[in-house]
Amino acid sequence: MNLLPSVERETGPDPRHSVIWLHGLGADGNDFVPIVPELVDPAWPALRFVFPHAPVQPVSINGGMPMRAWYDIFGFDARAPQDEAGIRRAIDAVAALIAREHERGVPSERIVLAGFSQGGAIALAAGLRHAQPLAGIVALSTYLPISATLAPERSAANARVPIFWGHGSADPVVALQRGLDSRLLLEGLGYTVHWHTYPMPHSVCAEEIADLRRWLSDRFQ
Repeated sequence: MNLLPSVERETGPDPRHSVIWLHGLGADGNDFVPIVPELVDPAWPALRFVFPHAPVQPVSINGGMPMRAWYDIFGFDARAPQDEAGIRRAIDAVAALIAREHERGVPSERIVLAGFSQGGAIALAAGLRHAQPLAGIVALSTYLPISATLAPERSAANARVPIFWGHGSADPVVALQRGLDSRLLLEGLGYTVHWHTYPMPHSVCAEEIADLRRWLSDRFQ
């Protein structure tokens, strides 16, 4: 599989930890690059941030307009059909990015998979199915896609992977209840979800970044 093009930032020489961060619908890999200096603690070891660009494809909910998307979206309601084939292609694309980090000397247990909105959905779908243990999964303003298939497909290697979840209480795109329902499903399968709610819409806020920094500090020991 061809690797997705990415924007990369390294916080020091010879990084031995990586964060693969997936953007939301219609954005690109540049979207979260500015978060690096806000998020990174100087006490952390050198990190490589990888911000891949999703492929450009038509998106049904936006009238079929082509844009960067990890998969097609037919509706934001939980009952809307899901683009399972597209989601699985995105899972494979993320697995290829993780494999490249292995080749560059970063083992999976030192890789955090993060994402916002649609990117967060793929971070969850890919991370929980990944065959090797990950350092953690960051899910921001998102939901668990193709959730009915997770129980039979999930990886035992990531049965205890720590999950940070941040969600806005006034999110008009991915309703808070959809995030809560996903959290309950994951907890029912035995996952530990570090859940945080913020008084914000479909976005990221300074308090969330501070909470995420504290959570990541435990991943980069």
